[in-house]
Amino acid sequence: MSLLIRNGRVVTAVDDYHADIFVEDETVSLIGLDLDVEADRTIDAAGRLVIPGGVDPHTHMDMPFGGTTSADDFETGTRAAAFGGTTTIVDFAIQTKGHSTLEGLETWHEKAAGKAGIDYGFHMIVTDMEDDRLWEMRRLADEGVTSYKMFMAYPGVLYVDDGTLFRAMRKAGEDGTLVCMHAENGIVIDEIVKIALAEGKTAPKYHALTRPTRMEAEGVHRSIAIAEVAGVPVYIVHLSCADALEQVTLARDRGAQVFAETCPQYLFLDLSHYDHDDFEGAKYVMTPPLREKWNQEHLWRGLGFGDLQSISTDHCPFCFKDQKVLGVDDFSKIPNGGPGVENRMSLVYNGGVVGGRLSVNKFVELTSTAASKLFGLFPKKGTIAVGSDADIVVFNPDRRETISIDNPHTHHMNVDYNAYEGTEVQGVSEIVISRGRVVVEDNVWHGRAGGGNFLKRGLFGGPF
Repeated sequence: MSLLIRNGRVVTAVDDYHADIFVEDETVSLIGLDLDVEADRTIDAAGRLVIPGGVDPHTHMDMPFGGTTSADDFETGTRAAAFGGTTTIVDFAIQTKGHSTLEGLETWHEKAAGKAGIDYGFHMIVTDMEDDRLWEMRRLADEGVTSYKMFMAYPGVLYVDDGTLFRAMRKAGEDGTLVCMHAENGIVIDEIVKIALAEGKTAPKYHALTRPTRMEAEGVHRSIAIAEVAGVPVYIVHLSCADALEQVTLARDRGAQVFAETCPQYLFLDLSHYDHDDFEGAKYVMTPPLREKWNQEHLWRGLGFGDLQSISTDHCPFCFKDQKVLGVDDFSKIPNGGPGVENRMSLVYNGGVVGGRLSVNKFVELTSTAASKLFGLFPKKGTIAVGSDADIVVFNPDRRETISIDNPHTHHMNVDYNAYEGTEVQGVSEIVISRGRVVVEDNVWHGRAGGGNFLKRGLFGGPF
């Protein structure tokens, strides 16, 4: 099917112009003024932005954690992402400790195949990596999994020691791949948690109060130091606070290949969301936790100045009534994670562009282009150019919506609450196109389960 998008304002990370776009065979074929071509369908985008589909490089669909599994699988989660203007996700496959990473990859292929409604790739969470299995990392790269995530948090579950970090980082550097780091000092944090529980401090707010920002900053500093010695670029995931950002900025100033993302929850929510007399604060139990509000302006500044490259969601939802309650008497047993894959684009446009903190080009860079470049997807993803995949969003910059679980225009995620309940946003994805197919229009899903392709990603492309 061919598609002609007329009269739109085309915005990429570097461009801003009015033009028509002709799509055929799933890719952008022509861009120009007043194109004289025949198309199976024409979309009038007058008064709208025409932007690349969003790329969310950090999601956890169908992920086991804390005795349960995240509420969105690859069908419901990718559909919700599309409603919000995201057309590509990079999810995290997990190596079971003591087993092959290749087994973990196969498990996640089985989870996603026939379900994903938009294109997707995988990172690999490495939980152990002895010398005799280092060859698996090269094999993963050959399979298009060119980034690995390791945890300094969750001892006994996902945590890896510094020796494993260095060993895997050195191999990743040799192979031209990228290491993602969950950077918190989990060993010390577990000691703080133990003290809190012994003192009877069991409410959800103590999840945040036992994970101080200095322990995130220490993890970031140590991650960067080990990566520099190992000779590998490092990407800090879900950076939440000024303390941690300072470590990234210092490293980048001395020329280290360090990159980082933050998430909407750290830009728009804060520590006060835990201030409930009942269990409501459990909705916001995620790791890292929400921070004091003053950190937000530091994060926005980091985004504007280029020390933070991308905005992901870390989408890992657990239903409040059926799953979060596992920790009703002990905050350490609350499944960590929250929803957000659907609301990212509107939140960032409203807080960034409408809020005067970001240009519209920077908005596209942070929600699409930078992640595409970092994770080996550009220029097929993350831009609008001849030959690129026709992942395109017709975005209304003036339309307002109030995010709510009760608003059918803002909540399609398979979870019984919305973390941004009651937030009014300006800027809404109205028509969403995935590889030339309209998958969302007029708040109706036109895609299909299994319509998304697995993306074999390229090697790390260097600094940009």
